[in-house]
Amino acid sequence: MTLAIVTYALGGLALLWWELTHALGDEAARRAPRMRILLGAAAALSGYASAFPHAGALIGLSLIAVMHLGTELSLPLGWAVAGCTVVALETGVLVAGASRGFAVGYPMLVALVLVAGHNRRAYRIRAEQSAAMLAQSELLRAEQRRVAVLDERARIAREIHDVLAHSLGALSIQIQAASALLTDHRDVDRAVTVLDGARRLTADGLAETRRAVHALRSDLAPLDEELATMADTHRQRHGVPVRLRVEGEPSPLPADQALPLFRTAQEALTNAAKHAPAQPVEVALTYEDEHVTLTVDNPLGAPPSPRRAPAFATVDGGYGLTGMRERLLLLGGTLDAGVRDGQWRVRAEVPR
Repeated sequence: MTLAIVTYALGGLALLWWELTHALGDEAARRAPRMRILLGAAAALSGYASAFPHAGALIGLSLIAVMHLGTELSLPLGWAVAGCTVVALETGVLVAGASRGFAVGYPMLVALVLVAGHNRRAYRIRAEQSAAMLAQSELLRAEQRRVAVLDERARIAREIHDVLAHSLGALSIQIQAASALLTDHRDVDRAVTVLDGARRLTADGLAETRRAVHALRSDLAPLDEELATMADTHRQRHGVPVRLRVEGEPSPLPADQALPLFRTAQEALTNAAKHAPAQPVEVALTYEDEHVTLTVDNPLGAPPSPRRAPAFATVDGGYGLTGMRERLLLLGGTLDAGVRDGQWRVRAEVPR
């Protein structure tokens, strides 16, 4: 009787301590060796005492302890605890002279409870891994959203830069032309006409800026049509011949491919107006099986002289083609600019 009371007290205190550490979230104490040794000792002692008369209920404490340890311990350690419990139980059977059914049935219960504990442990580990993977997925999605926002901001910044560089560059040419007409030629009427053109250019620049932002979320018109409109605008604005040639079978391009080619043509035409005023320009758009190529050619400008129109300067600092090259590289494309056969050529290519 005294053994049963001591075993009830020890097993109850061990299980109570175990549950308190779990409720308080003290996982370090819960997994400390002394806690596991205490619970293992309670399992073995309860198993031993359960073989004595009027103490059969102690097998319940033993099974609960084995279940908890099976949930926390690795498979070898769990089976070692279960083995010690079975040995203690069988020893109690021999000492107390318990029945054969007790000696066979209770060890089987211990084994089944241990298996259930290990299954519970495997389920808990999978749940923890799933929670960790879910947290990682959430972090990855948050990072992807952040990168997408930064990419969108970069795209908007590039588009606004390109539009403003083109518009302000052309506006600078018009203002310098008006200044030259007023100071060098005293031609007020022509200067007023040029300034009216500059005013229209300002309005067009604002409209183009709004259109560029809108184009970030919608498709452009077919590239050959956009280039035709650009060539007409350049022809009217600067009074120079602009020839557009389209080769191959035109086909729609994604906006992220068409827009860099469009901006490259825009930058090349602005540079032609700056460095080779009054010179004809030829624009060629070639559709091939694996890539689309844009080429802009214009004769090299002659050094300015008192009898020639000045070679105007603009506000973009010469970084336009560098920016275009970087944008094309992101798409796997290329951009080359230099002298070819006595002409200045800008050649851009994007894969299809």
